[in-house]
Amino acid sequence: MEKDKVQKSRSISKHIEETLRADIASGQIDAGARLDETKLAERFSVSRTPVREALNRLVAQGILVSNGRRGVRVTEYSREELAHMFEAMHEIEALCAGMAAKRLTLLARSSIEAAQAECIKAAKANDLPGFLRANETFHLAIYRATENPFIFDLASGFRQRTGPFRAKKFSTAEDLLISARSHEDIIKHLFSTDSAAAASEMGQHMKDTFMSILAKM
Repeated sequence: MEKDKVQKSRSISKHIEETLRADIASGQIDAGARLDETKLAERFSVSRTPVREALNRLVAQGILVSNGRRGVRVTEYSREELAHMFEAMHEIEALCAGMAAKRLTLLARSSIEAAQAECIKAAKANDLPGFLRANETFHLAIYRATENPFIFDLASGFRQRTGPFRAKKFSTAEDLLISARSHEDIIKHLFSTDSAAAASEMGQHMKDTFMSILAKM
């Protein structure tokens, strides 16, 4: 009985961790935002213990930073730090696209198409939160298509840390549509199995994104 209770608590804590990580990665929680244990416990209808466990793991991953008695907040980066992160992320994203093009399975193709359909749907509806979630799913599907779990972890880690900043790129419905439509060229090269072209297209997509973000800082 006690073992089942512990396992249930761990499962709840893991769910909270994954949900908060997704919220940060999609920019729904801003950089520098303070996360309140009590409010999170109310949000997830749990005690503060699994919330605290989830927050501690996110701190260990560098996604959150501890302020001691003042709690935790989403990690912030200087313009220079972001530029360095974006430079690394640019290369990793291009690598993922190139590898995915060479290893694409029917299941991976289906996942990428489904994510893109959600991106288009959300963009047309001017649904920013929906688009951000769909956009994360789109890129994660490409990472998974590399069939390399180490590269997946590396690429997704950068997305988690830069999420709040990437979200600032979108100010209008047109911004969403432009981003969603830019995926089409990436998909075209991915599905053609032209790894060099896929890598180049993804690289340009990420460069445009990062330059737009840095220009607003």
